[in-house]
Amino acid sequence: MNYSSYLFGFIVATLLGASFHLWRNGGVVRLLLYLVFSWIGFFVGHTVANYFGFNFWSVGPVNIIGGIVGSIAFLFLGNWIVKIEPNQEAKK
Repeated sequence: MNYSSYLFGFIVATLLGASFHLWRNGGVVRLLLYLVFSWIGFFVGHTVANYFGFNFWSVGPVNIIGGIVGSIAFLFLGNWIVKIEPNQEAKK
């Protein structure tokens, strides 16, 4: 992949993370967490889709569908991880 492909994937993942942040409501820290989760998920999804030869909706070397699915999966997983609170009974 060349630099423009990485930049395009980064922009798509950033838009997904920002949209998820607006949908779920959160502060600046959550925005940063959602962006990081989205970036990681996009590139993991893109890599997995390329590994298995899934080429539906590819834009150049970037596998858009794989990236979007990975980004959304990581965003929901990250949202779930952020909401986990420690067990209060274990502290007593």
